[in-house]
Amino acid sequence: MAVDLFAGTPVSDHPAALTWYEKLLGSPPTFVPNDTEAVWELAEHRYVFVELRPEHAGHALHTVFVDDLDARVAGAAERGVEPAKRETYSNGVRKTTHVDPEGNEIGFGGAPL
Repeated sequence: MAVDLFAGTPVSDHPAALTWYEKLLGSPPTFVPNDTEAVWELAEHRYVFVELRPEHAGHALHTVFVDDLDARVAGAAERGVEPAKRETYSNGVRKTTHVDPEGNEIGFGGAPL
Protein backbone atom coordinates (compact mmCIF):
# COMPACT_ATOMS: atom_id res chain seq x y z
CA MET A 1 0.00 0.00 0.00
CA ALA A 2 1.43 3.37 -0.99
CA VAL A 3 0.99 6.19 1.50
CA ASP A 4 1.08 9.90 0.77
CA LEU A 5 0.80 12.31 3.69
CA PHE A 6 -0.04 16.00 3.88
CA ALA A 7 0.00 17.21 7.50
CA GLY A 8 -1.46 20.69 7.87
CA THR A 9 -0.60 23.37 10.39
CA PRO A 10 -3.01 26.31 10.67
CA VAL A 11 -1.44 29.70 11.38
CA SER A 12 -2.63 33.28 11.80
CA ASP A 13 0.64 35.01 10.80
CA HIS A 14 1.70 33.42 7.52
CA PRO A 15 4.96 35.39 6.99
CA ALA A 16 6.14 34.68 10.55
CA ALA A 17 5.24 30.99 10.15
CA LEU A 18 7.29 30.76 6.94
CA THR A 19 10.32 32.14 8.73
CA TRP A 20 9.95 29.85 11.75
CA TYR A 21 9.33 26.67 9.73
CA GLU A 22 12.26 27.43 7.42
CA LYS A 23 14.46 27.58 10.54
CA LEU A 24 12.95 24.40 11.99
CA LEU A 25 13.09 22.38 8.77
CA GLY A 26 16.29 23.87 7.36
CA SER A 27 15.04 25.02 3.98
CA PRO A 28 12.51 27.21 2.23
CA PRO A 29 9.23 25.53 1.25
CA THR A 30 9.41 22.87 -1.45
CA PHE A 31 6.54 24.61 -3.17
CA VAL A 32 4.04 27.38 -2.55
CA PRO A 33 0.67 26.52 -4.13
CA ASN A 34 -0.93 29.90 -3.37
CA ASP A 35 -0.63 33.02 -1.20
CA THR A 36 -1.91 31.28 1.95
CA GLU A 37 -0.03 27.96 1.91
CA ALA A 38 3.57 26.74 1.94
CA VAL A 39 4.60 23.08 1.66
CA TRP A 40 7.76 21.23 2.72
CA GLU A 41 8.44 17.71 1.45
CA LEU A 42 10.05 15.81 4.33
CA ALA A 43 10.42 12.54 2.41
CA GLU A 44 9.02 11.21 -0.82
CA HIS A 45 5.24 11.78 -0.79
CA ARG A 46 5.29 13.03 2.82
CA TYR A 47 4.62 16.71 3.36
CA VAL A 48 4.07 19.26 6.09
CA PHE A 49 2.29 22.47 5.18
CA VAL A 50 1.34 25.71 6.87
CA GLU A 51 -1.88 27.38 5.89
CA LEU A 52 -3.33 30.75 6.83
CA ARG A 53 -6.37 29.71 8.91
CA PRO A 54 -6.49 32.11 11.87
CA GLU A 55 -9.61 30.54 13.37
CA HIS A 56 -7.74 27.23 13.83
CA ALA A 57 -4.20 28.46 14.54
CA GLY A 58 -2.27 26.90 17.38
CA HIS A 59 -3.99 23.51 17.50
CA ALA A 60 -1.78 21.26 15.32
CA LEU A 61 0.05 18.28 16.81
CA HIS A 62 2.46 16.40 14.53
CA THR A 63 5.24 13.91 15.19
CA VAL A 64 7.73 13.00 12.48
CA PHE A 65 10.15 10.11 12.96
CA VAL A 66 13.61 10.78 11.54
CA ASP A 67 16.72 8.67 10.98
CA ASP A 68 19.03 10.98 12.95
CA LEU A 69 17.18 12.79 15.70
CA ASP A 70 20.31 14.39 17.12
CA ALA A 71 21.30 15.88 13.75
CA ARG A 72 17.76 17.18 13.14
CA VAL A 73 17.57 18.86 16.56
CA ALA A 74 21.11 20.25 16.32
CA GLY A 75 20.40 21.73 12.88
CA ALA A 76 17.25 23.46 14.10
CA ALA A 77 19.13 24.76 17.16
CA GLU A 78 21.87 26.20 14.94
CA ARG A 79 19.11 28.10 13.11
CA GLY A 80 17.68 29.41 16.39
CA VAL A 81 14.86 26.94 17.11
CA GLU A 82 15.22 24.92 20.31
CA PRO A 83 12.89 22.14 21.45
CA ALA A 84 10.43 23.06 24.18
CA LYS A 85 10.45 19.51 25.49
CA ARG A 86 12.65 16.39 25.34
CA GLU A 87 11.37 12.96 26.30
CA THR A 88 12.65 9.39 26.42
CA TYR A 89 10.00 6.69 26.62
CA SER A 90 10.35 3.41 28.54
CA ASN A 91 11.25 1.58 25.31
CA GLY A 92 14.13 4.03 24.69
CA VAL A 93 12.45 5.96 21.86
CA ARG A 94 13.29 9.64 22.12
CA LYS A 95 11.14 12.62 21.14
CA THR A 96 11.62 16.37 21.02
CA THR A 97 8.75 18.80 20.73
CA HIS A 98 9.12 22.19 19.09
CA VAL A 99 6.36 24.74 19.60
CA ASP A 100 5.85 27.43 16.98
CA PRO A 101 4.92 31.02 17.98
CA GLU A 102 1.21 30.16 17.66
CA GLY A 103 1.31 27.07 19.86
CA ASN A 104 1.39 24.37 17.17
CA GLU A 105 3.53 21.39 18.24
CA ILE A 106 5.92 19.68 15.85
CA GLY A 107 7.65 16.67 17.36
CA PHE A 108 10.60 14.72 16.05
CA GLY A 109 11.04 11.15 17.18
CA GLY A 110 14.00 8.85 16.90
CA ALA A 111 15.17 5.39 17.81
CA PRO A 112 17.07 4.76 21.02
CA LEU A 113 20.78 5.57 21.10
